Amino acid sequence: MSTDDSVFIAHEPCPQCGSRDNLARYSDGHGHCFGCNHFEKGDGQAGDSENAFDATGREATPGRRFEPLDGTISSIPKRGLSEETCRIWDYRLGETSRGEPCHIANYRDTARTLVAQKLRTGAKDFPVLKDKGTKLPLYGMWLWPNDRRSIIITEGELDALSVSQAQGHKYPVVSLPNGAQGAHKSVKENYDWLCEFQKIVLMFDSDEPGREAAMRCAEMLPPDKVLIADIAPYKDANEALADGKPGAITQAFWNAKAYRPDGIVTALDVFDDILGEDERGLPYPWDGLNRLTLGARQGELVVITAGSGIGKSTLAREIAYHLHQHHKQTVGMLMLEENNRRTLRSIVGLHLSKNLVVDQSQVTPSDLANAKEELFGNGRELYLFNHFGSTDVDNIINRIRYLAKVCGCRWVILDHLSILISGTESTDERKLIDMTMTKLRTLVEETGIGMYVISHLTRPDGDKGHEDGAKVRLKQLRGSHAIAQLSDMIFTVEKPSDDPTGDTVEVGVAKNRLTGERGHAATLRYDRETGRLTESEF
Repeated sequence: MSTDDSVFIAHEPCPQCGSRDNLARYSDGHGHCFGCNHFEKGDGQAGDSENAFDATGREATPGRRFEPLDGTISSIPKRGLSEETCRIWDYRLGETSRGEPCHIANYRDTARTLVAQKLRTGAKDFPVLKDKGTKLPLYGMWLWPNDRRSIIITEGELDALSVSQAQGHKYPVVSLPNGAQGAHKSVKENYDWLCEFQKIVLMFDSDEPGREAAMRCAEMLPPDKVLIADIAPYKDANEALADGKPGAITQAFWNAKAYRPDGIVTALDVFDDILGEDERGLPYPWDGLNRLTLGARQGELVVITAGSGIGKSTLAREIAYHLHQHHKQTVGMLMLEENNRRTLRSIVGLHLSKNLVVDQSQVTPSDLANAKEELFGNGRELYLFNHFGSTDVDNIINRIRYLAKVCGCRWVILDHLSILISGTESTDERKLIDMTMTKLRTLVEETGIGMYVISHLTRPDGDKGHEDGAKVRLKQLRGSHAIAQLSDMIFTVEKPSDDPTGDTVEVGVAKNRLTGERGHAATLRYDRETGRLTESEF
C-alpha cells in the first residue's frame, strides 16, 4: 500500500518535538507530525523530517520541488481578519489536493522569495509544503526590513495577523512556525535577527504550554530586551480579535512586563511578608536549645555532629520522637547505621520510658499494643527506610523526595552522611560530600521539609579525642567545608572534660543562620534505664 492509498487512523505523541497529539498515524503504518514535520515510514522507522510534503501532509517524491497551492485573498470574518490584513501577510484561502478547504500561510524569506506554505485544515492539521532541507523562517520576517524598535512574537500565524491588525500594522510582528513546542528551536535559529531589535515582546498563548515556552525563550534572549505579554483572559491574540476586542491585544503589548528569571524579586514584591510567619518553630524538648535556636523550623537543614559513640543518633531519635508524638508531625527516619527493628525499639522505648534496645523483657504485649495505638493511631505515620545496604546518594535523595511529596513527611532524619557517601564508587570524599550536601540543601528548598543530618568528625590533634572531652570545632567536620556552609544550624554533642565517661553530654550550637546565637545550649543527662535524654541545670 502506498501512502497515497492509506487512511488516517489516530493522533499520537510525536517523539521528535514532544507534542501530545500532533503525529498523525495512517493505515499503512507511516506517521507525520504536523507540528515539526517529523516523518516515520510504514515500517516504524523515522524518515527525513525535512522532506517536502504535499497538500495532504503525505511525503512527496524526494528531490522534487514543492508545488505551491493557489489561493485567494479575502477577509476572514470568523477570525475577525480584514482583507487588507490578509493581503499584507499574503494569507490566503484555498483547497488541498483533495479538495478540502484550507488556510494557506505563505512563508517567504527576507528577500520575499516563497520558500514554503503552511496549511490549516478544518481538522486542525497543519501540513507544510516545502523543499527538502528548507528550514521555515519566522512567519512575517520579510515584512519588516527596516524597523528595529520592537518585535512581537506570537505562537501562530493567525495570532500574528491579529496583533498586526490590532495596532494598524505599525510594529513588527512574527509568529513561530511550529508553535509552542518548537519555540525554543525557532528562536535559537533566528537569534541574531531577533537581537537586532531594541525590544522583544513574547505574546504566546496564555495556556500552560505557552507560558512555559515563553519563559524558556526568554531565558535564551538578552534579558534587557525581553518582555512577556499576557493576553489572558483570552487564550491567544486571535481569540481576542474574533471577540471584537482588539484593544485587549494592544493593552497586552503596552502592559508587557520585563522578563525576570525565577527567584529574582524586588523588595516591594515581598514587603507584605515582613509580618508574616513567625520565625519561632516547634519547641524542642529542652529549654536551653530553644533559647538559642527558637525551635525547629521546616525548610532548614540542621547538622548534628559529635565524636564517635557520644550520642548523635540518640539526640536525633529524641528529636524525631518529640516532633512525631508531641507536635503530631509526620516524620521520616533513614537510619543507615542500624536496621528498622533497632530504630523502632528506640522510638517505642522513648514513649514507654524503657530502654528496649538493652532489655525487651521490661514490657508486656499489652504495653506494646498501647504504645502502638498512642504512637501510630489516627493515621499518624512514622516512616522508616529498609535500606538493605543500598545507600547510593541519588537513591536516598529520591526516597526523601518521595517521603516529602507523597507520604507528607515534614521532617526527615538522615543518619549518617559518611555511610551515605560510602555507597559511591568515587574515592574523592571531599568532592562527594560537596555534591551530597548540595543535593540535600536543594531538596530542602524544593520540598520545604526540615532535615536533620548526622555527620562525623575527624579526630582532633593530640592524644585527647572527642570521647575524652575534646571540644568540637567546625573545621573538624569530616571531609568538606560544604557541611558547615550549606547548613542552617549545627548542633554539637560533647562529653564534659571533667567527666568524659559519665552519662552527661553538652549540647551546643556551632552555627545559627537565623539569629547568630552560638555556644552552650543545654546539659543533658542520659538515663540508662529509660533511654531518655533529660535536661539538667548543672
